[in-house]
Amino acid sequence: MKKLSLIIAFVLASSAGYAQDAYIELLRSDVKTKKVAIITEVMHFTNEETNAFWPVYREYDLELSKIGDGRLQLIKDYAQNYETMTDEKAKELVDRALRLEAKRTKLKKKYFKKFDKVLPSKTAAKFFQLENQINLLIDLQIASELPLIK
Repeated sequence: MKKLSLIIAFVLASSAGYAQDAYIELLRSDVKTKKVAIITEVMHFTNEETNAFWPVYREYDLELSKIGDGRLQLIKDYAQNYETMTDEKAKELVDRALRLEAKRTKLKKKYFKKFDKVLPSKTAAKFFQLENQINLLIDLQIASELPLIK
C-alpha cells in the first residue's frame, strides 16, 4: 500500500506525460499482483473453486480496471485544478466521483451474481467481503494523500 501513496504523490507532483503514465501502470500492476496473492491466501479455494473463480475474477478485474482508469483521470484533473478550483469545477469533480462509485457498486452486483453461480454462496460472499476490505484500504490510502480543497 505504500506504493499506492507514491502513485498519488507522483500524480500531484508531476506534469502529465508518458513516463508518469508508465510509472503509474507499473505501480497499479504491483497492487494487482499483491491483491491476487491476498485473495489466494485468504480464500483457501478448493481446486474446483480455483478453476471456477479465476476466469470470472479476470473478467471482473478488467472491468474494475476501467473504473480505476476513470478514478485516475479524476485524480489527475483534481491535481491540475487544485490551485485554481472553482465552484463549477468542484461540482463537476464530485459528480464524476459519485458516478464512478455508482459504477463500482453496479459492477460488484453484476459480478456477485456471476461468482454466486460458480461458487458456493458463502464463498462468493467471503470474496466480496475481502474485496470490500481491500478496496476500502486503497480508497483510504488515496483519500489520505489528497489534500482537501482550499
